[in-house]
Amino acid sequence: MPVKTFGSAVYGVEAKTIMVEVNIISGTNYFIVGLPDNAVKESMFRIESAFSTAKYKMPRQKIVVNLAPADIRKEGSAYDLTIAIGILAQSNQIPNDEIEQYIIMGELSLDGAVQPIKGALPISIQAKKEGFKGIILPKQNAREAAIVSDIDVYGVTHLDQVVAIFRDSIFPEKTIVDTRDEFSYAVNKYDADFSDVKGQENIKRSLEIAAAGGHNAILIGPPGAGKTMLAKRLPTILPPLNLYEALETTKIHSVAGKLSATDALLTTRPFRSPHHTVSDVALVGGGGNPQPGEISLAHNGVLFLDELPEFKRTVLEVMRQPLEDRKVTIARAKASVDYPASFMLIAAMNPCPCGYYNHPEKECVCGPGVVQKYLSKVSGPLLDRIDLHVEVTPVNFDELSSLRKSENSETIRGRVIKAREMQNLRFAEHHNIYCNAQMSPQMVRDICPISDAGQMLLKKAMEKLGLSARAYDRILKVARTIADLDLSDEIKLEHLAEAIHFRSLDRENWAG
Repeated sequence: MPVKTFGSAVYGVEAKTIMVEVNIISGTNYFIVGLPDNAVKESMFRIESAFSTAKYKMPRQKIVVNLAPADIRKEGSAYDLTIAIGILAQSNQIPNDEIEQYIIMGELSLDGAVQPIKGALPISIQAKKEGFKGIILPKQNAREAAIVSDIDVYGVTHLDQVVAIFRDSIFPEKTIVDTRDEFSYAVNKYDADFSDVKGQENIKRSLEIAAAGGHNAILIGPPGAGKTMLAKRLPTILPPLNLYEALETTKIHSVAGKLSATDALLTTRPFRSPHHTVSDVALVGGGGNPQPGEISLAHNGVLFLDELPEFKRTVLEVMRQPLEDRKVTIARAKASVDYPASFMLIAAMNPCPCGYYNHPEKECVCGPGVVQKYLSKVSGPLLDRIDLHVEVTPVNFDELSSLRKSENSETIRGRVIKAREMQNLRFAEHHNIYCNAQMSPQMVRDICPISDAGQMLLKKAMEKLGLSARAYDRILKVARTIADLDLSDEIKLEHLAEAIHFRSLDRENWAG
């Protein structure tokens, strides 16, 4: 009678339990069925070598391994341990009484050592849902799997340890992670802080507004003005991750294999900064075996695109839909997977190829029309999704050498959290809307009323500065966020005036 062991396959950010049936019958050779890819088919060679090294017998009969459900493609080397334990049980080298109570996953080396896998967290979540007693997997993945409570997690380093569990009832030390302690201890522990930044008070203010309303922003300024330094500190002023967000973010990084052996739970907001040579697949995700891309790895955090005009046009255009829907759907002929992608986009760029257009001291050497051509590399539809256009100017010597301490991230974050609390109340009855940046045009009309004096100010600004029509809603959204930071229920003239200041690229005469 065939022996059944259980593994798991990860699709998107969810796991599906895979039953591995092993039968040994008369004949020769090994057969693995159930839509295995090449990595799964090659597992028999790794298993045979591991058995030889560890002094177990490889049956010299026909071994048939079925991976069920048989209509789902199985990929990767993580089934090595599942199949190996099935073979040992079917050949009576270990008892099979308790094997079906555990999910068993791991890649085998030729000497029997167990190598890490991807997606341990979603695998553990699914194992708990389906009522398994425990999960046996590589020790490097044990901490992330142990985030899930009420399931026994055993981290192993060698095939011998797994055999000892079922043959001798010798269990390795159970991995236990107190999720709430882990979360509360490490939350908001960042290496960088806004107090490191000298001067640039107006830029700090703009990033505070972006954080408070969840707005996308673009920083425009010459080389060395501090655009990257400021952007890297944005996660430090965002509201702390709640436990649900931390688990969701950790799950994505687990599937992508980005967690180290010491990581159990991601407690700080991610900051992803792909190089401008990144491909569209690497940015949004995909591939033959779909993997999350940079925008999903930035979920609940910040995606920073430095030197924005240097990115390929196709790469930037594929971001338009995820920016609206806050998820990525990767469709293939037989299946499609969804990856969450709710992130803040922060872009940085020079104002022109030489970098010194509008510089207070250095002269721009770009020819006529070159600046406009450079800016046109960033499409209108993408700019339409960016609320804040921030001009960054260089810091002068007096500010750099000043001994005055700048405001730290914790103080700024306190104001951001209060503004977000107002938005939580405002959008409590709106499904899937969490901050001002996500308001639809109709919601802007309902939630952001302004006085007659405000309407006149906005009208004059649009006429005098030559602002585009798309700037109207953006200004109202940003003004609403500025009012929230002031804990004001209404949008005042000073809030509107500050919001108008952040539409540089919409001005008809900005680039000459």
